[in-house]
Amino acid sequence: MALSVRWAAKASLAVACFLATGAASAPVEPVYSLVRKEKPALVATLRQLIGIESGSRDREGLDKIAGVLKDRLAALGGKVELVEAGADSVRLFDTPPRIGGAVLARFEGTGTRKVMLLAHMDTVYPRGTLAKRPFRVEGTRAYGPGVADEKGGVAVILHALAILKELGFREYGTLTVLIDGDEEISTPGARALITRLASQHDVVFSCEPSPAPKDELALATSGIAAASVAVRGRPAHAGVNPEDGRNALLELAHQLLETQGLGDPSRGIKFNWTVASAGTTRNVIPDTATASADVRVRQIADFDAVEQAFRAAVAKGHLVPDTKVEATFERRRPPLEVTDRSRALAKRGQAIYAEMGKQLGVDESSKGAGTDAAFAALSGKPVVLENFGLVGFGYHSPDAEYVELESIEPRLYLLSRLIMDSSRE
Repeated sequence: MALSVRWAAKASLAVACFLATGAASAPVEPVYSLVRKEKPALVATLRQLIGIESGSRDREGLDKIAGVLKDRLAALGGKVELVEAGADSVRLFDTPPRIGGAVLARFEGTGTRKVMLLAHMDTVYPRGTLAKRPFRVEGTRAYGPGVADEKGGVAVILHALAILKELGFREYGTLTVLIDGDEEISTPGARALITRLASQHDVVFSCEPSPAPKDELALATSGIAAASVAVRGRPAHAGVNPEDGRNALLELAHQLLETQGLGDPSRGIKFNWTVASAGTTRNVIPDTATASADVRVRQIADFDAVEQAFRAAVAKGHLVPDTKVEATFERRRPPLEVTDRSRALAKRGQAIYAEMGKQLGVDESSKGAGTDAAFAALSGKPVVLENFGLVGFGYHSPDAEYVELESIEPRLYLLSRLIMDSSRE
């Protein structure tokens, strides 16, 4: 269902007035008072969630945190189930044998509108990281592996739900929470579930972090693909008879040079070779060599253009005779693209921020990150917004990942109020 023109116009007017005068209406009560009371509890939740290591390949840790989230969501009134990856999973080149499951909770209300909250509980960190880098608070920041990406977003969901429960708010038709355990490995198990559930909802709020120092929502994210080249040559002694070999490493280098210019910054297309390997022994002409490239696009249609150009470049010919070259192109995640409806809903978010005397940015650039929000938008049915998690940075770095504690109250207020407004719309 499209957002009403009147609703979007009111949001635009509220934002314009705030930007012009600096004046804002007061935060809505008792929502704001409950938000302020909830901050210490959210910090405690961060400590609890960070204390459970849940790397994407750590099934034991994922099961443990899923159990905690199941109990927390049930205590908030949700009907909760743990969902295993099913027959609709995909097998990417790096998919683990056992994919992490998902936690699904449904809250039934009295209205008709359907709202979905989306997050992931897996991190990029291997088991043992927590012992070296435990959760800690320094000044206005909280640090820990996965604190921003995105256990902070999970915590925002839990405590926004706590606020709604305290208010007795049930004006939605269905409020659905989905927290998956495989986002950091391109969501091979939960992607179909996300798309299917999202298609049954009117709006989806995804809870990746906002990149500090910016305090913003995202209307676009990047599509991600992996391009690979595998070369098969012939081994030979590097000192005695190298001429009898067919050097796969040299052929690979040739292919990398032939394809290095496939990016197009003006269109947001990025094509970068990032991983390569060849040979096993210094004195042997290598008979195998492989390389992988990271590919980012802003539009789904750009996948076709990049793949065609990549395959055409590889097919031009070989530098080393009698070598075999195989090119593969794996589409791992679609982009989230901007729509007029997502712009209208983001304006409403800006108006809510203005109630607190704050400015909320809106990013349409798809800076390079890919998220599960794109799977949620695939059907074209719901309005999808990203970055409802806490403001933070240093993602994927155990030393530097942090969230700004001062962002807790604004983010809780934003998500709680948007759930309420979207339910009533």
